[in-house]
Amino acid sequence: HKGDCPICFLPLPIDHTKSTLWSCCCKVICNGCDYANVIREVREKLDRKCPFCRHPVPKSEEEFKRNILRRIKANDPVAIRQMGAYRNQEGDYDGAIEYFKKAAGLGDLGAHYELTVMYRNRHGVEKDKKKEVYHLEKAAIGGEPFARHNLGVIENENGRPDRAVKHWIIAAKLG
Repeated sequence: HKGDCPICFLPLPIDHTKSTLWSCCCKVICNGCDYANVIREVREKLDRKCPFCRHPVPKSEEEFKRNILRRIKANDPVAIRQMGAYRNQEGDYDGAIEYFKKAAGLGDLGAHYELTVMYRNRHGVEKDKKKEVYHLEKAAIGGEPFARHNLGVIENENGRPDRAVKHWIIAAKLG
């Protein structure tokens, strides 16, 4: 799974559409806790705020990005990875690689996984199987299910189906 919701402590779902990243504190909150917070705010006629840190909801995309930049200055690995994802979407692969490497250096598993994608697809870097596998292993050891699955694919391609199956079983157990 993707860690635990910091409010209810239940495992966050792998499907990112079932959780929300809040730019104010860069916490990922499950949709159940987010929904409960909305219900509470509606009942009590309160302004919309982050369910974790109670910071007001950004009113624009610019304010959202300012919050992310503030978290980046605080060396928040989730915010740094998020900025890498923005850079990647914009086609700024060099910027994306820098952000992903920094977030991975701070221990962010998602950043390790994103780096494997960058090395595999040659986005901003030369295709490098060793670095791809290194970052896959880091992410997989930390519990990233997609990384574990992809390690299984690599093991299968290398003629080691027995090891591949073990990776796939672990990935399935992770969610």
